[in-house]
Amino acid sequence: MAKEVERLSDIEVAKKTKVGLYPDGGGLYLRVGPNGVKNWAFRYMLGGKPQEMGLGGFNKVPLADARRRASEARGLLADCMDPIEHCQQQAQTQHRAAKELVAARSMTFDDCRDAYLRAHGANWRNLNNRKQWINTLSTYVTPVFGSIPVHDVDITLITKVIAPLWSTKPQTASLIRGRIETVLEWAKGRGFRTGENPARWRGHLDQLLPALSSVRTIEPHAALPYEELGSFMKDLQGRTGASAVALQLLILTAARTEHVLGAHWPEIDFANRLWTIPAGRTKNCTEHRVPLAEAALVLLKSMKGRGEDLIFSSVRTGKPLAANTMRAVLKRMNRGDITAHGFRSTFRRWAAECTSFSHELVEMALAYTMHNKVETAYPSEDFFDKRRRLMNAWSDFCNGR
Repeated sequence: MAKEVERLSDIEVAKKTKVGLYPDGGGLYLRVGPNGVKNWAFRYMLGGKPQEMGLGGFNKVPLADARRRASEARGLLADCMDPIEHCQQQAQTQHRAAKELVAARSMTFDDCRDAYLRAHGANWRNLNNRKQWINTLSTYVTPVFGSIPVHDVDITLITKVIAPLWSTKPQTASLIRGRIETVLEWAKGRGFRTGENPARWRGHLDQLLPALSSVRTIEPHAALPYEELGSFMKDLQGRTGASAVALQLLILTAARTEHVLGAHWPEIDFANRLWTIPAGRTKNCTEHRVPLAEAALVLLKSMKGRGEDLIFSSVRTGKPLAANTMRAVLKRMNRGDITAHGFRSTFRRWAAECTSFSHELVEMALAYTMHNKVETAYPSEDFFDKRRRLMNAWSDFCNGR
């Protein structure tokens, strides 16, 4: 208690004008300089040497705060830490945090979009998907908020982009919304923004926009009636060139255009009559196994020697054949009224009307996400054997047998 009485009072501190050090106890001093300026100082011994740590000016730091800071410094000393060094480390941490905050506030939406694309470059199934990402966001988003700091992107800006497209181009609007959501989620993960994702659909944008199903106009791909397939295949088999072979393989396997044109030789297992499309190349990001009928194997063998890795590559560039190469074949056959993708619909309708194979097996053959339903209905390997029988039957039908 006697020691407490010796401590300075606010009034005593205010009266100190003579140059010198005035102790308050516990290492806390009031330093009065030649010009009358008063500052708080904490004095202590470290390694046998006297040290002095400034705690701020009298006019800015009240006596109570100076005592609290001195108490904190004594606590650091008790933990064998140098108060001055600790203070410097804190200052450096705050400086870094301030710089990171400035950097975060300078990151625009387009900056985050580009950084996301760089970070996930290895995940793109093909360059066309990456180009579509860039093109849709550059065309529709960049003019509205591409240059705005990503932490300022809100639901008002997002609806300004997608609301005009929701009824006129619903599919495009849906893709843009999803891509904006992905970029903002990446930005949040990197600390460039906080809070809810304003591009989220469920429980968010679904309160402002009508359901996509109510505005979407479904335009199925023009398909060849399965009754005409026999004569069509005869005409196609008389055509030469890699594009014609690719179209035949697409029909026999009921595969997507990008799966066929992007196929690699290591994916083909001739011994087990199997084509394994890796997860990175499928729409649902799940590995898809395609049973190969004899006719499909013959087509693949005819392409051997054309490329070391890609099955259907351009002789001139070595890159995959262009996406419209099959459309060109159809036009040369005077069948511009149908599409390559439409043969999947031809396959589905044939299977439904001409066979007893289950709907689930047919959907799985088309690489839709039906695995759980099918595997529940059939033993683990039995469903694949059934799919092989399905594809053999389809091959026979395509070849008029």
